[in-house]
Amino acid sequence: MALKVAILGATGMIGREILNIMDERHFDADEVFALASRKSVGAEVSFGDRILKARDAEQFDWASCQLCIMATGDAAARKWGNKISQAGCIVIDTSRAFRADPQTPLVAPGVNPDAVEGYTKRNLIAVPDGLTTQLAVVLKPLHEAAGVVRVVVATYQSVSSAGKRAMDELWVQTKGIYVNQAPTPKEFPRQIAFNVIPQVEEFMDDGYTEEEWRISAEIRKMIDNDIQIVATCVRVPVFAGHAEAVHIELAEPLPAAEARALLRQSPGIMVVDKRDEEDGYVTPVDSIGEWATYVSRIRDDPTVENGLAMWIVADNLRNGSALNAVETAELLRNRGVFNAPLEARE
Repeated sequence: MALKVAILGATGMIGREILNIMDERHFDADEVFALASRKSVGAEVSFGDRILKARDAEQFDWASCQLCIMATGDAAARKWGNKISQAGCIVIDTSRAFRADPQTPLVAPGVNPDAVEGYTKRNLIAVPDGLTTQLAVVLKPLHEAAGVVRVVVATYQSVSSAGKRAMDELWVQTKGIYVNQAPTPKEFPRQIAFNVIPQVEEFMDDGYTEEEWRISAEIRKMIDNDIQIVATCVRVPVFAGHAEAVHIELAEPLPAAEARALLRQSPGIMVVDKRDEEDGYVTPVDSIGEWATYVSRIRDDPTVENGLAMWIVADNLRNGSALNAVETAELLRNRGVFNAPLEARE
């Protein structure tokens, strides 16, 4: 059965990255369509050595396609998700729109691949972003080995996860400060150049931000609902790459040396932890363009029983929702989902 794949939001940052990853991983599709809103119709995007022209999503026949990867904002995802899935096209959504929906599986293939089978409930799959994924991929093997009880995480989030305008704002403010131009915040609540902002997304009634709540909810949905997580999310003046300082309390003893060895054997993780060398840990700059989640500074936390502390870094654009979406599509394809006729999948 010929596999036809649509990328909705193909002209955006995540959409373009999805096409790049599909090409690099030689994703086996018979036809790929680039779709966008009407204002972007005709815009060109690269797909390997091919150029795709964006089509009007409003005019596209979704019943002619077996898979759609949505790389849109939350509002657009809510508008299109049900419409596309009800046409018989399986939807993989990179936004936050459906992540908390109990009928929609939240899938990070390196964490909970079997959850992909839940697509049959709504023909919809949600994938987490890079921030949650890089934490989840490290917690999963630790949880299987010794049981994760509690996690305290402070994030250092680059501006790229807030979009191109946010990256432009950091660039403009940085240049402006050198010529005595007052930085004017637009995309962020405060000046981002030469500053850190302890707020990512809006505040909730309990004082936590939506991003901080989301990390906890998504980790618990993917790994174990009993894990307790408290997060402080901070925006930093870095263009790309997210970092996390993580403190973990385990149910059973797992010394740092054993945790280091375990993580070295875990898929998708690179351990760089050489205390006596200048390059003995990874920074966001080092992670750019890489697939892996990097873990450094793994050490015992003596303030709690069975405690570990570590530093986690990943390229949030490459090792984020775009990669999760493509890997989830590969899971579906490898499990023969697209070989079945439409009526067998409904």
